[in-house]
Amino acid sequence: MSTETDFLGELLDDEQIARGADALREHSTDWGTEDGVEPDVVVYPASTEDVSASLAGANKRKVPVTPYAAGTSLEGNPVPVEGGISMNLTRMNDVLAVRPEDLQLDVEPGVMGPAIEDAAGEHGLFFPPLPSSGDISTIGGMIANAASGMQTVKYGEVADWIRELEVVLADGSVITVGTKAVKTSSGYNLRDLIIGSEGTLGIVTRATLGLAGRPRQIRGGRALFPSLGDAAAAVTDVVQSGVDVAKIELIDTESAMMSNEYTGADLPDVPMVFVEFHADHGIDEEIAYCESVLAAHDPLEFELADEETMDSLWRARRDLAFAIRSWNLDLQPLVPGDVTVPISEYGPTIAYIKSLEDEHDLLMPCFGHAGDGNIHYTVLVDPTDSDEVERGQQAYSDIVDYALSVGGTATGEHGIGLGKRKYLEREHGAAAVALMQRVKDSFDPNGILNPGKIFPGDGEWERADPTDYDS
Repeated sequence: MSTETDFLGELLDDEQIARGADALREHSTDWGTEDGVEPDVVVYPASTEDVSASLAGANKRKVPVTPYAAGTSLEGNPVPVEGGISMNLTRMNDVLAVRPEDLQLDVEPGVMGPAIEDAAGEHGLFFPPLPSSGDISTIGGMIANAASGMQTVKYGEVADWIRELEVVLADGSVITVGTKAVKTSSGYNLRDLIIGSEGTLGIVTRATLGLAGRPRQIRGGRALFPSLGDAAAAVTDVVQSGVDVAKIELIDTESAMMSNEYTGADLPDVPMVFVEFHADHGIDEEIAYCESVLAAHDPLEFELADEETMDSLWRARRDLAFAIRSWNLDLQPLVPGDVTVPISEYGPTIAYIKSLEDEHDLLMPCFGHAGDGNIHYTVLVDPTDSDEVERGQQAYSDIVDYALSVGGTATGEHGIGLGKRKYLEREHGAAAVALMQRVKDSFDPNGILNPGKIFPGDGEWERADPTDYDS
């Protein structure tokens, strides 16, 4: 039977096209979406030319195209809502060039974090903003979602380290945005417009990344606190005091307990702050300064760790998402939240989340990239208890509303996708969202690129009801 995607057979090899049930099902969800719409076909381009030809054909026929990478996103960002083509970019996974003299690396969008670190590491360099999920996510996904990670407090976001992008537009045309120079004031900044656009404006097929020299000195440790309020206040003070930390992460008591069970770590069941310092010289002085700032908040303990212990601590932090999911199979996460607030509002926002935990009688572990005001929280509910699910959904929404009310954002790094569309206008205002829509229409007049994402619309998408969970 002929379908509207048959044209792909004239453009791609047979092994680049999948219509089987397993492939379609796999590409209908991501980590944060229980149920989604299956695409009509999955394609695996191997080059910019493949992407260009496929998009041109789809645009001519007005067939939706949803970019897909590793599927580790949490807001339904790569989940189709209108069928069509799911374009899986993971086969475009070559490191194209390393230019250590320019501190730059060229990669295809399917390259994952370890390959970036290996290629840069051969020259004593690294990619500083690599997120915690870098081991299992692609650079294309990181660019699409404007990702960030534990080292953002010192080095900035992924966006700050993107120099140049090759992008295929909806009609198949190929453009280059940005420049290999470290700065430019030439024309509109289309590079930054593409970053964070979640594949709604174009598909990235090559990225030039900035690199940095590996610090000669790396040391870290942790501080334990009698209360979560003390820990949050200490984080705020460290940042406001200008301590040069590369990482500063907060973990509440519940998160520590869950991490212990999942990883076998031996974290005390108290709130704590993990810190790491990077320097070429003088690291001891910076650590001493940090310790003096922390001391004002009555820590139970501050200890530095040897390399092996530090690796164990950071593993405990990196694996928290898995730990929370697996901790109690009778409780399911609604969705991991990622509000970000001004640093002065960090402690009050944590306190507000915990007040909701008590008010709604829910378990809501909190942790996150404390140094940049990013709070990860997960609302855990019994999916068979409709009242608990409703309370959980209300708490989740209340946290986002609170973050917006204090000048924060609904999403620090996960993106809008499907799950946070209703907050876009609340955060930016109707006029700004209307302007965003006009930008989208200019790039993609036929609306084929990742339709149904980011913008609020009729038939507002709802996250899968946890009461439907069956295990």
